Amino acid sequence: MDAIREIRRRARHAAGPVCGALLLGYFVYHAVQGERGLLAWRQVDQQIAGAEATLAEVQVVHNRLAHKVSLLEPTSIDPDMLEERARIMLNLVHADELVILAAPAKGSSATPDLPPAPGFRAAKSMVAQVPAAAKVD
Repeated sequence: MDAIREIRRRARHAAGPVCGALLLGYFVYHAVQGERGLLAWRQVDQQIAGAEATLAEVQVVHNRLAHKVSLLEPTSIDPDMLEERARIMLNLVHADELVILAAPAKGSSATPDLPPAPGFRAAKSMVAQVPAAAKVD
């Protein structure tokens, strides 16, 4: 009987430190592995770095497009830019120009299919009218 009493007495004295160690282990585990732990923090930092890189790429594209838009503003319109955009959007050329079309990528259209404006011929018809002697292989 003395052995059982001794075990109970020692168990009461050891219960506090054992519970404390288990509680400490619980908090340390969740500080590393938990939803907001060190590993999750590292993963979020990597996601932030990826998002910042994407933001930098998008800002470059935005700045380039903003510059092109500024060239088309009514107060200071650039005639060359206006002519370039009109030709691309309307798919038109002057009668004395020769157009060589590159094949567009699969599934995409190089220019929108719009009817030609009066006084201009569509670029597709220009290619068909090139004389055979002018073609170079």
